[in-house]
Amino acid sequence: MPSQTKAENPRLSPVLADWWRESVARAGVGPTLRCLARELWDFVLESTPGRRRRRYGDVEFDWNHRVDTTSATVAWRDRLLGTFLSAYQATEPAAFREMLDSLAIDFREFTFVDLGSGKGRTLLMASEYPFRRVVGVELLPALHRIAQENISKYKRETQKCFAIDSVNADARAFSFPAEPMVLYLFNPLPESGLMRVLDNLEISLREHPRAVYVLYHNPVLEEVLAGRATLRKIDQREQWCVYGSRLQ
Repeated sequence: MPSQTKAENPRLSPVLADWWRESVARAGVGPTLRCLARELWDFVLESTPGRRRRRYGDVEFDWNHRVDTTSATVAWRDRLLGTFLSAYQATEPAAFREMLDSLAIDFREFTFVDLGSGKGRTLLMASEYPFRRVVGVELLPALHRIAQENISKYKRETQKCFAIDSVNADARAFSFPAEPMVLYLFNPLPESGLMRVLDNLEISLREHPRAVYVLYHNPVLEEVLAGRATLRKIDQREQWCVYGSRLQ
């Protein structure tokens, strides 16, 4: 895989400025102000003890495997950044297995890549499949460090892939490996960021035609994928959809 540039810890002011510009261009000043007020109010509510206890509802995986992938323990600064980038949310194991099991592929030929991998839960779950290797890309250094700790702790008799890595990098600038790939997206970026990721993927596919599958969980921006000439939809359920590369 090409070397990746390590991401700097994002600062709130430029992140907010980028979010503001994109939102104003899309919706106008008035709706953007209302949206900002709503997002900040939701952040305040989510910071209350009751809401935090509710976020521990995703902790069963952590108890079973002695790791820390829950969204409940994310620091307030990283949660606030997530408000304007993409909020961290750990993938539910049953949904993840359903997505991967829908693929009629030989996993041994594929690399698994998760953009916006957070604390690394999907990386651990993907290692239960015989991928060539498993790679996560996470922008926030604090979450990346926790993912590395989780990877080092995760030991299971059913584990089939041991080449697991978390990369601290900006998904928008990530260089995709020139090999068959399963790309996982849990709505990790706003529209402009997702478009940049797909631009990079399209360039990679044209330079190195190969089998690539995009698993898109919570596909709120699916129209961005649907408009790509290099991708075609091959499956869809209520909570996710799968696209495959045409250039292979």
